[in-house]
Amino acid sequence: MATPQVQEKQQPGTGKAVVNDFSMTVATKNGSGSQTSNLTLLRALFKMGIPVSGKNLFPSNIQGLPTWYTIRVSKKGYLARRAEHEIVVAMNEDTFIEDLASVAPGGAFYYGDHLKFEVNRTDISVYSFPAKKFAKDSTAPATLRDYVANMAYVGVLAHMLEIDMSKIREALEYHFDGKEKPIAINMGVIEAAYEWAKTNLTKTDPFRVEAMDETKGFIMADGNTAGALGSIFGGVQFMAWYPITPASSLAEGVSQNIAKFRDKEGQDGKTYGIVQAEDELAAIGMAVGAGWSGLRSLTSTSGPGISLMTEFVGLAAYAEIPVVIWDIQRVGPSTGLPTRTSQGDIISTYFLGHGDTKHIMLLPGSASECFEFGWKSFDIAERMQTPVFVMSDLDLGMNTWMTKPFEYPNTPMDRGKILWEEDLEKLSDWQRYKDVDGDGIPYRTAPGNKHARSAWFARGTGHNDNAKYSERSEDWEKNMARLKHKFETAANYMPKPEILDNGNKVGIISYGSTHEAILEASDYLAENGMETDYLRLRAVPFTNEVKDFIEKHERVYVVEMNRDGQMNMILRLEYPEHTMKLISLAKHDGMPLTANWVKEAVELQEK
Repeated sequence: MATPQVQEKQQPGTGKAVVNDFSMTVATKNGSGSQTSNLTLLRALFKMGIPVSGKNLFPSNIQGLPTWYTIRVSKKGYLARRAEHEIVVAMNEDTFIEDLASVAPGGAFYYGDHLKFEVNRTDISVYSFPAKKFAKDSTAPATLRDYVANMAYVGVLAHMLEIDMSKIREALEYHFDGKEKPIAINMGVIEAAYEWAKTNLTKTDPFRVEAMDETKGFIMADGNTAGALGSIFGGVQFMAWYPITPASSLAEGVSQNIAKFRDKEGQDGKTYGIVQAEDELAAIGMAVGAGWSGLRSLTSTSGPGISLMTEFVGLAAYAEIPVVIWDIQRVGPSTGLPTRTSQGDIISTYFLGHGDTKHIMLLPGSASECFEFGWKSFDIAERMQTPVFVMSDLDLGMNTWMTKPFEYPNTPMDRGKILWEEDLEKLSDWQRYKDVDGDGIPYRTAPGNKHARSAWFARGTGHNDNAKYSERSEDWEKNMARLKHKFETAANYMPKPEILDNGNKVGIISYGSTHEAILEASDYLAENGMETDYLRLRAVPFTNEVKDFIEKHERVYVVEMNRDGQMNMILRLEYPEHTMKLISLAKHDGMPLTANWVKEAVELQEK
């Protein structure tokens, strides 16, 4: 048995236990199988009723480079990232020194004893454990021992933090879908490490967990899977996609789950089609074509893919073809940082395409909202006959979040203004691009309509109300004015913002995955005597509530994850009379936003 290396000295400030309030980071190598171990810990804590969140910081290569997984435990329910690490588990020799240095004073440092480094910090508790030995002694095949070695830190932490072992097993049962052999192998390593820690380690740090009842009414989910399921429940009929980080798992989520909900025994054929295209151009081309044919059509990508899709999106906008495009944003420009999060595609997507073009953007702020916008985006796309972008990001899309359960669509499917044979029979005159109702939205038909007057030519060139080619200036200006009016009409169909308004002088506006950091920062600001109001955008174009919120506040801070304050730019364009009120607070380091950064940025402006 390896000799434990334990500092027996009680650390400063550790006389009082710190319960359910710390961040714990595990440092491993990408491709080492640590994700299973990390999710086991995350889910076990959640099953104990403790609010948790998990952030995976991983490299853009396939295997071998450093990766860090941070679990935040918060009795107050805070889910945003924290920059501090009270507990660090080191399993990677390449980052050992860095990981040791990252432990907060008074914290705890765990490491596998196969890592032969000197530990010379005296302000933290240090524990080593024989991870390799537990793997070697396990029932795992030799080819899997390096992977199950990670379960050693699960067992050690379960003892040292007092994590319920029955919840550890439940988490493994979920992960391995009830398959007893892998459950037994991994649980065997965890139990061995747990018993070893009980005998060999003396706890000198203050951190532990206790069961709570604060996760009732919540589930654990990532945004990409949630968006995929929402798309299925929204009636997706065609999806074309090309693999790209961090969007691939959304398309994979559709592919892996759609048969469970759609296929019926004995049915003739499928009610959906899925194509992995040769590139992003092909994917958007197929998706637009499917939208033109009357199918609920979808593609998913990230910033580089959006750039490639520009011309087809312009065609869909001008020819008025419904299609849904998920943009799981990452850091750009160019290849950028493929595995870091960002909100840097806001301006480029809003105006995507040459000429005068604006696009609808939905802005989910939680995994449950990704599900909601998964189905709602189709309704909006077909109602407005236009591309709809769902602007998620890597943090929301790929990380596991505590979120509200998904709600089944509560309204009938909205196919918009679509005409069939009996409709056309009643009309003496139908023109594809004529604004009959005064809302800018024309009526359309789809292939399969057998009426003699149902056909129309979808073109990206100038056309008149009857979809016939035209280079007449008056036809062009009339059509572009109608498209502008249609975009204004779209605001009536947008999800309204979430607002917390208590009549304070200062307001904060944010969107997407920054939401949790804003909620937490607002509490910190209030503790320091500064009360703020908050509006979370859920869509562009903006609804009237956005303008009202800006008007009633003396200063409004727009918080986002990009360099130039892109949403702030759009707000200033839409409400130029309030330009001086709108103050950009933008952060662009590729990491999920922290509440402390928001708090300090607001306080600096308020000095």
